Order: sequence, then structure tokens, then C-alpha cells
Amino acid sequence: IRVTNTPDVLTDDVADLAIGLMLAVLRRICECDKYVRSGAWKFGDFKLTTKFSSKRVGIIGLGRIGLAVAERAQAFDCPISYCSRSKKPNTDYKYYDSVVELASNSDILVVACALTPETTHIVNRQVIDALGPKGVLINIGRGGHVDEPELVSALVEGRLGGAGLDVFEREPEVPEQLFGLDNVVLLPHIGSGTVETRKAMANL
Repeated sequence: IRVTNTPDVLTDDVADLAIGLMLAVLRRICECDKYVRSGAWKFGDFKLTTKFSSKRVGIIGLGRIGLAVAERAQAFDCPISYCSRSKKPNTDYKYYDSVVELASNSDILVVACALTPETTHIVNRQVIDALGPKGVLINIGRGGHVDEPELVSALVEGRLGGAGLDVFEREPEVPEQLFGLDNVVLLPHIGSGTVETRKAMANL
């Protein structure tokens, strides 16, 4: 039996999805789709959405995927900052040694680190409140990175502006309170779920 690890193969897909989630949350893409399908457009224009370009993007974990997200976000003129175990020597991105400080200086916070005992619930109430009522959380890491009850309460209470989530703490279970929120985009853990990448993974 051959056992392999395929982290490099899925980098592009996961990073692409992170950008897609940012756009979907800020531009209300899923909500707009429902608006058109329901026939509501006949009775008036959709409300204004939020621009993505030039938003401050903070990344937790600047590994392969974190770097790929940063490169893509830069194409939208987004200033990039990050928090990791140590400062990366070959990048000019702004470094913060505190996730709370990173969140305080970000419009969008992306979780892209590995899940370890140290990073479990790394996004807690303090981090969420630092991101604030206009902030957006994107989780393409693991569900365990985020304290889900705190995330749910922040979204329901308006203490966080929105979230794009591809992962959850107890998959496939998802907090039902999220289902009725228009400022949240929920995906069924499809980060590497493309035909091309799954074929490449199988061929390794």
C-alpha cells in the first residue's frame, strides 16, 4: 500500500476559493443570485454591496496556501499582512506577532494555517471583536481554527460583518443559526474539489 501526501497540488484551488469567498461575501453574490431567481428584481434594484479592491487582507499562516492567497489578493491592490510563528525572511508583507493585532489592522482575515493544539480556536471572541462589525472572516483552513459559538453569536449580533466558510468544526454538521444569515457564505469543504486537482492527486 502506497501512502502519499499531496499538499502542493491543492494550493492553487484553495487559494482561488479564498478569493472567491471574499468576493462572494463582500459583493453578496449568493444573495444577489437568490434575488434574481425569486423575481424580486422586478420590484427594485438590489442594495449596494462592498468593494473588494484595496481592502486590507490579513492572513493567519503564510505557508504555501497563505502565500498563494496573498499573491492573488495583491492583484486587487489589497495591502497584505500576516501572523505566523515567526517572521518570514523573504517577504515584505507586514508582520504581526499577535492574531488580535493582525485582526485589528485587517478588513478581511483569512485562516490558512495548520491545525495544531496551539492553533485550535485561534480565532476566538477577542480576535472576532478586533476584526469588528465591518470585518470579514474567511476560513479555508480547518473548522477547529474557529470558536464556532463565538463566531455565530458575533454574526447574529452584528459584531462581525460577514464570513466565508469552507470548513466547520464538526463536519458535515453546520451551526443551524448560520442558515438564515445573508452575510455568510457556506461551502461543503470543497477547497481542493476540482476535477483537475483530484486527478493530479490520484496521479502522484
